[in-house]
Amino acid sequence: MRRVVVTGMGVISPIGNNLEEFWNSLVEGKCGIGPITRFDTTEYKAKYGAEVKDFNAREYMEKAEMLRSDLYAQYGLASACQAVEDSKIIGTVDPERIGVYYGSGIGGMDTFMIEHGKLRDKGPKRVSPYFVPMMIANMASGMIAIRFNCQGAAMPSVTACASGSNAIGEALRAIRHGYLDAVITGGSEAPINECGVAGFVNMQALSTAETADTASLPFDSRRCGFVIGEGAGALVLEEYEHAVARGAHIYGEVCGYGSTCDAHHITAPRPDGAGGARAMSDALKEAGYTGEESVYVNAHGTGTPLNDVIETAAVKMAFGEENAKKLLMSSTKSMTGHMLGAAGAVEAIACLKALETGIVPPTINLLSQDEKCDLNYVPNKAVKKQIDLAVSNSLGFGGHNASLAFRRV
Repeated sequence: MRRVVVTGMGVISPIGNNLEEFWNSLVEGKCGIGPITRFDTTEYKAKYGAEVKDFNAREYMEKAEMLRSDLYAQYGLASACQAVEDSKIIGTVDPERIGVYYGSGIGGMDTFMIEHGKLRDKGPKRVSPYFVPMMIANMASGMIAIRFNCQGAAMPSVTACASGSNAIGEALRAIRHGYLDAVITGGSEAPINECGVAGFVNMQALSTAETADTASLPFDSRRCGFVIGEGAGALVLEEYEHAVARGAHIYGEVCGYGSTCDAHHITAPRPDGAGGARAMSDALKEAGYTGEESVYVNAHGTGTPLNDVIETAAVKMAFGEENAKKLLMSSTKSMTGHMLGAAGAVEAIACLKALETGIVPPTINLLSQDEKCDLNYVPNKAVKKQIDLAVSNSLGFGGHNASLAFRRV
């Protein structure tokens, strides 16, 4: 099996619209959560979200392309443009040997709402001819492939909140087993609108806190739900020998991947955490984990009552009780909110930067740790620590579990 490394990264997020801004904000513990501005939340129980700020799609595409693409695809293309520029991969790989594996949990929800409104109010002739290509969840991957002439496989991963992580994991396998030499991968989401927030509120998934610093509280006894977020993350994965030969900057190696299903419930995680634990165990086995390494786990850590306790139990099952007590584990969703299909991608980026810099980002606003969540969640301030192995967890509706493992090269 061939080794796979990361040679480029790009981010559009609630705490920064490029890699440097995003990482600096994580290290500083900056909160990207605030009152939702996209629509009037008077009649909504949840009034806080993690919105992308100051995004200008025209920096990445012409006006005509912008008008015929959903916001989620614009975020996705923007993150991919950053990652490709960072990696300088284009022109070094045959177009038929570079692919795109790029996820989204929902796709073009804004487009669906807008065009349904036209149908309802003005009739079928007013629905845009671009409605379907703007709405479908594979279009971000398609647009990225078109932009960079990627003629290998171009497909989405659509596994709810695990979409970004599954996309990266499947890209790893495509390169590892020789189908491709490089892949642009990651995930994007743009769900902050009337319908998206109403749906999550009515299933009692969102935080109804009344202040930004009490809204997203992973592992805290006060937690009451996740904060809806948006944005995109992109990574360029490349075969190791190819990256070395061309002198590429290598952020780290993707050395393990686990993907499982709880087969339990459409929204609730399996109560014993066995599915998530198995995904982690598979990733750790591939990564050659011995139990002696210094480990950082970027938790799924949504701040919902069920997730945090079950994920804590799953980590103990995968690592063993003694080793779990020694590792560092944090939820960057305390700062970014839950970016849904983009979460796994931006959290993979956080893992790679933690490995590269020797800094572990914190879980902010963790003031009253739940007694059932009894690991070291790096409360409130970043920690300087040289990490040997970083693991990123993503758990999605439908019972999807994905775990990625990274090492320095």
